[in-house]
Amino acid sequence: MERHIERAGLETHGALTDIAHAAKRHWGYPERWMQLWRDALTITPDYIAGNEVYVARLGEAIVGFYALTGSGAKLTLDHLWLAPAQIGTGIGRTLFNHAMAMAKQLGATEVEIEAEPNAIGFYERMGAKRVGENQYELEGQPRILPLLIYKLA
Repeated sequence: MERHIERAGLETHGALTDIAHAAKRHWGYPERWMQLWRDALTITPDYIAGNEVYVARLGEAIVGFYALTGSGAKLTLDHLWLAPAQIGTGIGRTLFNHAMAMAKQLGATEVEIEAEPNAIGFYERMGAKRVGENQYELEGQPRILPLLIYKLA
């Protein structure tokens, strides 16, 4: 089946939200945490309209997406999610490479990534370097998210 990447249409918001939720759920988080992350994982038509959002398709099916936010020399990879069945198939690498090429085209020199802890290995294999971490509280416990930078050549 043919793979391709295209700009997300406003009508894809439901499919992108479903993929983000399914991908996060894939890591085995408790359902109560999934509910806490509901808004952060919900992609709206306004979000698509206001940011650089691209989808990966396998045939006609959307199987992943990414979003770049910000402007100027430093952009943020705000989302990069795959349908769980696509993890390990190379689509994530394809999306990441597309995102970095798009960031460069937009004039960025680096992209910041606050990584899902289960995805840190992926981002490091792609060449991103850990530069710190962000700490949040979840149910009274600290949750640490790795912060990485990908330098654009």
